[in-house]
Amino acid sequence: MNKAKLFALSQYPLPHHLLSRITGRLAECRLVWLKNLLITRFIKHFKVDMSEAQQPDPTAYANFNEFFTRPLKEGAREITADPQKLASPADGSISELGSLEHGRVLQAKGMHYSLTRLLGGNSEKAQPFMGGSFATIYLSPKDYHRVHMPVDATLQETLYVPGRIFSVNQATADNVPGLFARNERLVCFFETPAGPMAMILVGAMIVAGIETVWDGQVTPPVREVKLKDFTDPEPIVLDKGQEMGRFKLGSTVILVFGPDAVQWREDLQNGTQVRLGEALATLNAARTA
Repeated sequence: MNKAKLFALSQYPLPHHLLSRITGRLAECRLVWLKNLLITRFIKHFKVDMSEAQQPDPTAYANFNEFFTRPLKEGAREITADPQKLASPADGSISELGSLEHGRVLQAKGMHYSLTRLLGGNSEKAQPFMGGSFATIYLSPKDYHRVHMPVDATLQETLYVPGRIFSVNQATADNVPGLFARNERLVCFFETPAGPMAMILVGAMIVAGIETVWDGQVTPPVREVKLKDFTDPEPIVLDKGQEMGRFKLGSTVILVFGPDAVQWREDLQNGTQVRLGEALATLNAARTA
């Protein structure tokens, strides 16, 4: 048995949420010597580029979470200004992308999972995306961990889906069936110039929280499927490039579009590194006309 498979299998019996709660407490610790030790060791181990941060001094952060969700300095990322281009919502690497064939999403080579299951088991919510396309972006520990809008959009609903919190790195993606449809996640449904779009923020091992700019930390006290409507009384409109959420420790963002909505760049493939704001796809002209 290779190391990657052994790593994936070793996660099944772990108390995922207990580990995340413990990690969350540690990440919020404000003891100066401890939070500085955690931050500096993390930077060294993962080779984090602090020159891009608004605050480059590691010791200036109140706790580890504040460091991990650090904002970038002005001008560190350029958001593509072309209204026909879809911007990357985050720094990271492409895990997989392509067409949604027969309602299935490609997770890794030879491994698919159900779009309906990803969207909380709701076939009605999944229907507009059948025959569409998707892109999965993995945020590694060294990456900037705020998530931004890839296109102008109006928020319609959010769907919180409880679940496990396996690691989401490539080793686990290659060996845990239905990984992204197993893990805790927040599905955000938007209306865009290219039609409906779902942005799925997927929790991962030791992720202490998922936050949105409109709702704060989203994990409810009771871990059950929770749908929230945001169409009334006033719609929440977000511009391309605007922050929409963040992870307290690393994870994955999945973008899902309906049929003929976007055309992905031809050079994008598994492992391609992307940066916030760069063009990932062209919006269908007929949709945006």
